[in-house]
Amino acid sequence: MPALFEPLTLRGLTLKNRIIVSPMCQYSAVDGFANDWHLVHLGSRAVGGASLIILEATAVSPEGRITPDDLGIWKDEHIDFLKRINTFLAAQGSVPGVQLAHAGRKASTYAPWKGNGAVAEGGWQVVAPSAVPFTEGYPQPVELDAEGIKKVIADFRSATERSVAAGFKLIELHAAHGYLLHQFLSPLSNQRTDTYGGSFENRIRLTLEVVAAVRQVLPPDFPLVLRISATDWTEGGWSAEDSVKLAAILKDRGVDLIDCSTGGNVPHAKIPVGPGYQVEFAERIKRETGLPTGAVGLITTAAEAEAIVANGQADLVLLAREELRDPYFPLHAAHELGADVAWPPQYDRAKPRG
Repeated sequence: MPALFEPLTLRGLTLKNRIIVSPMCQYSAVDGFANDWHLVHLGSRAVGGASLIILEATAVSPEGRITPDDLGIWKDEHIDFLKRINTFLAAQGSVPGVQLAHAGRKASTYAPWKGNGAVAEGGWQVVAPSAVPFTEGYPQPVELDAEGIKKVIADFRSATERSVAAGFKLIELHAAHGYLLHQFLSPLSNQRTDTYGGSFENRIRLTLEVVAAVRQVLPPDFPLVLRISATDWTEGGWSAEDSVKLAAILKDRGVDLIDCSTGGNVPHAKIPVGPGYQVEFAERIKRETGLPTGAVGLITTAAEAEAIVANGQADLVLLAREELRDPYFPLHAAHELGADVAWPPQYDRAKPRG
């Protein structure tokens, strides 16, 4: 059996293969509610054979949305349609997961095809570790005070409780791509002088407190994943060394896997984009901490994905744009790599033989 199709167990959850659908914003919600677009979009990836499907960045509060069109899980009314989606995913043999997020200073902006920068009408006041906007044309944030920080932690906790009620079986916390938790981690965006800023220990404090609050209400057998930007790709910013140090701490705080992305916190970063360009960070964190990792970023072929897992560079691969191009990537990869996996019975007559 190819390594890509070996099962992986995280706490009480066993994934049937190592191919994961990465969170991908669809900007197709109204007032945070999922709808038929999300059902079909996610459902087709489950039919396509992915072992775990992580719902796009799902806001823990209205002010935590990136755009007015983001999914949300800040109120109980959001649960019912998410439960419908998750029931379908599970029936196809895929595990439903969710990425809980707060956009911080990158909130109140337009969906990519609707405009750029701050929303002109219908926007809201954004918050951040420091009153420093992401870039020109983005909203001016206000610095979170002590009560605001407590609210963020409580919002992540409540969103976790709703996620469990909605039938998700894995939680990923979004601490990457320049969103709120990442903003606190990086000295490029965190200019505070209190206990949440300055030293490495202070800058990771909010992330640790959110992890603790989430783990407290998460059932013991539920895996908890943290997505990080392993480097800011900018001098003076969050670094690979910082990521290793954080992962080592999180290993003893109830985090079961680090999802290793990069960048997104400053607009001028020079990123050497290419096939598998972020895999080295997943490999390093796995090697130096022993914590399982996921690799993501321009992984587009079955051979690339297989090599990453087979060579021990990461424990699983998360596909984003390739899954948009090919919802059936896992089934096609299985055939290419010689793995005999089950197809949905409705599609079995089209399964390649031999």
